[in-house]
Amino acid sequence: MIDASMQDSALAQDLIEEVVTNPNIFVKWWNSIAWEEIVGLFISKGITLLFLLLVFFALKRLSSYVLHRTFEKQILTKHITQNRATTIHKIAENGLRYILFFFLIYGILSIMGVPIATLVAGAGLAGLAIGLGAQQFINDIVNGFFIILESQFDVGDHVIIGGIDGTVVNVGLRTTQIKSFDGTLHFLPNHTITTISNMSRNDMRAMIDILIFPDTDFDTVDQVIHAVNKRLVPEHPEIVKGPNVVGITDKGNGQLAYRVVFYTLNGQQFAIQNLFLGSYRSALLEAGIQIPAMPYTAPKA
Repeated sequence: MIDASMQDSALAQDLIEEVVTNPNIFVKWWNSIAWEEIVGLFISKGITLLFLLLVFFALKRLSSYVLHRTFEKQILTKHITQNRATTIHKIAENGLRYILFFFLIYGILSIMGVPIATLVAGAGLAGLAIGLGAQQFINDIVNGFFIILESQFDVGDHVIIGGIDGTVVNVGLRTTQIKSFDGTLHFLPNHTITTISNMSRNDMRAMIDILIFPDTDFDTVDQVIHAVNKRLVPEHPEIVKGPNVVGITDKGNGQLAYRVVFYTLNGQQFAIQNLFLGSYRSALLEAGIQIPAMPYTAPKA
């Protein structure tokens, strides 16, 4: 019994010594940490990162200002169109933004002590995989470059690309943004852009067909049309050519129409077409000329 009691007492003593010793070990480890160096390192790197971010945003603002002023000067001195200048400006701005972000990421990694050179040197197989994945990216940039170089379209142009009909709102290094007339915004990777129909480069045709009955007094119709043209054409300088009064045309199925053709500044063709069509119809009705309300089927003989 005495021996067992002595063994229990020894175990308890060892346990007490271990409990007392462990905190001492933790305290020694805690005290061995060079907190001043760690805090100093965090402060120095934090200040360096803050300075890098300030430089980045300052360069970003300055470059945007310089680009804006440069392209304004180009428009005034070299008579570059506003759409063309806007397109080149957006491309330059996007490219400069990518470059600045690249150097920002490189600087952050360098400050954090990431061995960039080692990572680049050891990225042989990874680089091959990334290169294969980046093929489309490179195609986008190359195709976008030729779109700009050949001036295939500019920001603000009305285009039809791959069945998408709308206005170009942005031309980037990778994608082109087209806004449809219903408000839908389409993002097209540049490598998918093949056939482009640009509706904004030349004067556009406004063709007006006024349906008439076969027994209509054609001389009266002709006099009314010429009177309306004489009154309205001088008021619309956007009409660059015409009106070319074609006269009576056969629409097929026994339907006749009186046709007038204008050429207008780009984008003005629909307004001119609607204006003159309404004016023609009103003047003809006032002159007592009956106009079919819709396409009709001529009676069989």
